[in-house]
Amino acid sequence: MTPPPSSSNAPGQTVFSLQNFNILLVEDYEFIQSLVVSMLRAFGVGNVIVCSSGEEAKQIITLNQSGGSKPIDIVLTDWMMPGGMGSELMAFIRNHKNETIRFMPIIMLSTFVNERAVMAARDAGANEVLMKPLSAEKMASRILSVVNNPRPFVKATSFFGPDRRRRELNWNKEDRRKMDTGQIREHHESTVP
Repeated sequence: MTPPPSSSNAPGQTVFSLQNFNILLVEDYEFIQSLVVSMLRAFGVGNVIVCSSGEEAKQIITLNQSGGSKPIDIVLTDWMMPGGMGSELMAFIRNHKNETIRFMPIIMLSTFVNERAVMAARDAGANEVLMKPLSAEKMASRILSVVNNPRPFVKATSFFGPDRRRRELNWNKEDRRKMDTGQIREHHESTVP
């Protein structure tokens, strides 16, 4: 995902155009679908695709990322749906062989947000978690976080997704990573459109 063109609005503040963004919303509850679409349109998002199940989302993602349509820039998905859990959709995305799908930013939407649920979403590969009921301010904040502060991706034996650490800690032992975070970020930027 390439950040959209920007222009300065005020000192220290950047304004982004989301006109060229393609966002997939996976939500089974029609009221929430309508609310989120309204928010995204108010933010200036150019295209919002809505579906109500993880299985339908998998088909849309596969079709869009294969060159048939404009690729999806961000996935907003509910955690609990009758047509499959959000964690199953995230596993599909994070384990996909196509790198444009694998590195796709995911924002998890959930009614049940406590520390355990946030950790489960994080461990499944979510970039951000957003609690329902939704507010425009928090939705904008999560989208801007994904656009402005893309975290490097980490591949481990049992995990692939955005680096789960949000802060830098001093490490006084040997660094056993094969790539430093700069190399991971360069790899991510070169493989994600």
